[in-house]
Amino acid sequence: MSNKVISTQKAPQAIGPYSQGIIAGNMIFTSGQLGMNPETGEIVNTSIEDETRQSLENLKAILSEAGASLNNVVKTTVFIKDMNQFALINQVYSEYFSEHKPARSCVEVARLPKDGNVEIEAVAIL
Repeated sequence: MSNKVISTQKAPQAIGPYSQGIIAGNMIFTSGQLGMNPETGEIVNTSIEDETRQSLENLKAILSEAGASLNNVVKTTVFIKDMNQFALINQVYSEYFSEHKPARSCVEVARLPKDGNVEIEAVAIL
């Protein structure tokens, strides 16, 4: 089985030695996506809702480049800096995963790259 790197200009470029995503067989594994504007490289810090929305838009762009969509997602992991923001993050998340609800883990972390407040990664099936 060979792996294929996913790369798109419609999502932020990796800020370390990793890929935006990998296709392995019929599975897609995305790297965690911060709420970072792909054009500026800056975190969208107007609100936690906007940051979450940008994170999910980045995830959508990577999945699209791989020939998939959010409907192909089977598992997400959500990393958040402050569990007190869980309800606000969840509200935006449910806009993207309303009918189709993949399995999910959500954990509070001490710190995220670029001092982000939310990071979301996904596993999808082609």
